[in-house]
Amino acid sequence: MHIDKEIDTRGLNCPLPILKAKKALADMQSGQLLKVLSTDAGSVRDFQAFAKQTGNELLEQQTAGAEFTHVMRRR
Repeated sequence: MHIDKEIDTRGLNCPLPILKAKKALADMQSGQLLKVLSTDAGSVRDFQAFAKQTGNELLEQQTAGAEFTHVMRRR
């Protein structure tokens, strides 16, 4: 999987990971992939809701200990 942009939101709590992802996606072309690193446990649910609301596709979510990785495709 080719990631076009990666942002690190570790240490930030809701709603900052979503806001930073929204800003990053706005600067990307349709079809590009964004990877977001987070330590906010609520981000799993937040990114699922964000994808439904915005039409961006949530391709992958992974949990490794206290870190969460989200991969989205820009609509």
